[in-house]
Amino acid sequence: MTSPALPHAAHPAPAPWSAWRPSPPLVAALGILALPFLFEAAGMTLTSATDCVIYAVAAMGLNLLVGTTGLVSFGHGAWMGIGAYAAALIQLNWAPKGFALPVAGAVLVVGVLAVVLGFFFLRRRGVYFSLMTLAFTAMTYAIAFRWTALTGGESGLGGIQRPAPFGIDLDNRAAFYATVGVLAFGAVWLLWRVVQSPLGRTLVAIRENEQRAGFIGYDTRGYKLVAFVLSAMVTGFAGALFVLNQRFASADPTSVAFSGELLAMVVIGGMRSFLGPALGVVFFILFREFLSIWTENWLLYFGLLFVGFILFSPAGLVGIGARVLGMIRKAPDEAGAMANRVSARGAAAGVPPFIEQAASESTALVCDGISKSFGGIQAVAGVSFAVRDRTIHALIGPNGAGKTTVFNLISGMFRPDLGRVTLGGRTVSGLGPHAICQAGLARSFQITNLFPGLTVEENIRLAAQARHAARRNPWTPALRFAAINTETRAVIDFMGLTGTEHALAGSLSYGGQRLVDMGLALASKPSILLLDEPLAGLAAAERERISGLIQRISQHIPVLIVEHDIDRVFGFADAVTVMNQGRVLVDGTVEDARTDARVQEVYIGSGTAAIAARPRIEAAASGETVLGVADLNVHYGKSHIIDGVSMEVKQGEIVALLGRNGAGKSTLLKGIIGVAPPSSGRLDFAGRDLVGRSAPEISRLGVGYVPQGRGLFAGMTVAENLMLGRLRRRTGNGIHWDEQRIFEFFPRLKARLDTPADYLSGGEQQMVAVARALHGDVRVLLLDEPFEGLSPAVTEELFEVFDQLRREISIIIVDHNLDLVLALSDRTYVLERGRVVHTGPSRPLLEDLDLRRRVLWL
Repeated sequence: MTSPALPHAAHPAPAPWSAWRPSPPLVAALGILALPFLFEAAGMTLTSATDCVIYAVAAMGLNLLVGTTGLVSFGHGAWMGIGAYAAALIQLNWAPKGFALPVAGAVLVVGVLAVVLGFFFLRRRGVYFSLMTLAFTAMTYAIAFRWTALTGGESGLGGIQRPAPFGIDLDNRAAFYATVGVLAFGAVWLLWRVVQSPLGRTLVAIRENEQRAGFIGYDTRGYKLVAFVLSAMVTGFAGALFVLNQRFASADPTSVAFSGELLAMVVIGGMRSFLGPALGVVFFILFREFLSIWTENWLLYFGLLFVGFILFSPAGLVGIGARVLGMIRKAPDEAGAMANRVSARGAAAGVPPFIEQAASESTALVCDGISKSFGGIQAVAGVSFAVRDRTIHALIGPNGAGKTTVFNLISGMFRPDLGRVTLGGRTVSGLGPHAICQAGLARSFQITNLFPGLTVEENIRLAAQARHAARRNPWTPALRFAAINTETRAVIDFMGLTGTEHALAGSLSYGGQRLVDMGLALASKPSILLLDEPLAGLAAAERERISGLIQRISQHIPVLIVEHDIDRVFGFADAVTVMNQGRVLVDGTVEDARTDARVQEVYIGSGTAAIAARPRIEAAASGETVLGVADLNVHYGKSHIIDGVSMEVKQGEIVALLGRNGAGKSTLLKGIIGVAPPSSGRLDFAGRDLVGRSAPEISRLGVGYVPQGRGLFAGMTVAENLMLGRLRRRTGNGIHWDEQRIFEFFPRLKARLDTPADYLSGGEQQMVAVARALHGDVRVLLLDEPFEGLSPAVTEELFEVFDQLRREISIIIVDHNLDLVLALSDRTYVLERGRVVHTGPSRPLLEDLDLRRRVLWL
């Protein structure tokens, strides 16, 4: 982002979803006019130019499916072949010398067939969908080649004639090119309108994250069917023009080879660009014509070139052009997206107007005996509770209690095996996520679930659009709906995201992404809001602010919340349901949960305040500097995230990295481990400079890293995760950790060795992540939010483990639980906008709250 921080009252003007550029239909019109001159200069005919325009239409039709919606078709040439045969048969049998009727009839035939086949093809996703399209084109080719009575078989269908409508002789090559050019421009203009419309923006959302698109209210299968049919019809339209240009219909366009060439044209041009596929067609035809003069094996060289594009320029020719332009016009360094955020402290005290309007609706949520098993594991067993209107209902319990599974059952990710869920008296269990969202229930996710390749504004706009009557509009530009714009703006302001609107959601800090995730749920206009750990990953001041927002929302609609910040939950909840091992332990008031002995034992433990207040026997730092960071700089693209940071870590010391969301803490850890390679500076570690070394090499030198979110290998057992941790890291660089030593610190894992890591509770997963980072030879351990999403009891257990580990290795820790991290650490570095703004011992920050507010709340 380049926008400077603004006072809260002065909102930045709404910006388009992409930087301004010439209208693609205008560029297409100029290209159609210039193409004959380009081909003539290259010694090629006007017929070849006509073929090029027709192929461009077919490629852009395919790109609506591949580039816009994210569905890769390996057999799209079949639609071009079917369109060609349909046009030829209509002209030969029912419309001699016809033009409009054969073309329109071919498009209609393709459309009807695409509806039928799309209904079956789209029941499968990913590679299975692609393989079904491949099988379809192979079958089509076999039918076209062998059904002699209908298609002419090997001989094809000849005798196709061009008419003379309105006295225009289409046998004249220039006249025919002009006609094809006008029709092609019409197809491009139609596609452009679709892509810019609410329908088109929804297709992009499906490409980015189909699951989340469903959870904000879109019937993704229906939208994909529309994209599939429209894409096939545009490609079939190109086939009808192709047969009129060639005056002959054959099986060639239905071949697997032609479908591969068509997909290659899209990829080489740039499948995320609207006009990129057309550029890829021009490149392909020129390359084929010139190289085929020199060798009959031109496809071999084209294949090598295609592999080169995949490896070095996935964005195709458009991407190469953008790189060249970037070298000519270098953009200035920018701060990270969250650093540009306008302070939210002065935000309006109300809630978005549509939340106030939702207060009149019946919003009672009732879970009645819901159960769910996964294989032999019963995750939820007979859970019952009710959420009253205009209350905050907390669902708490230890990691692995089944809380998120209950959220998934309520919101439609899974169907209950037994029991039912009712919303406002209506049974919603068994409905899909989009139907439940449309009924008025919206949720956030424990692990942020966004559209990462879209901007913050686009993310929120998609959620606001999903409940709008125009969400299926295929024609009007999405930005022209004033009501959606207003709702989008209201949510951005309410969530404190002003200033980040035009940053990609995936580029935000983890805390920033959590705000967007909650904003997506809120923009869905819920009559009941489900929040899964909304405070996780947020800095102290941000936790305070979001807690206030949740309480304001609950004055209008009920909120069901899962959250491990137990002190805060007990401070604002109206009712509490405590779960353990998939069952309800307590369902009542805050006082019921607080005083229940079973809850104390399995969940609350000693409490954060008690843990932080315990006296600790500090390990004596040796005075030897293990890791020295000097003037380190790290960039993400054009954003300057870490700006001249210097720090040191001594042997036997725990160093805390603190700061608000987006300050650069996680990026600094990634810079040290090599995941985000530093652009300059020094990282002195055991006599070596780590700058310029790869992450695997740095890891083998004795640096262990536990990323935020744990990063375990799903589907692999605990033993396999640990094995991968030690496989290449027994190098003698640091303290040697084997399984026996690890089990001394994490005895639970010994009984879980054969359990898939993704079946474990969140606390056990965090233990596996730490154990995997230690397994091998380690001297410095990097911990990114190790207490995030953990129950108080598990947090206490991990705190004690880290306190013991510091006697053997040095640790750098990033975490937003200030009491814990300040009690655990010896020294603290505070970052703001990628710079160190405070350094000193941790104890004063722990004991002096006024000092902590001045230094950390910024």
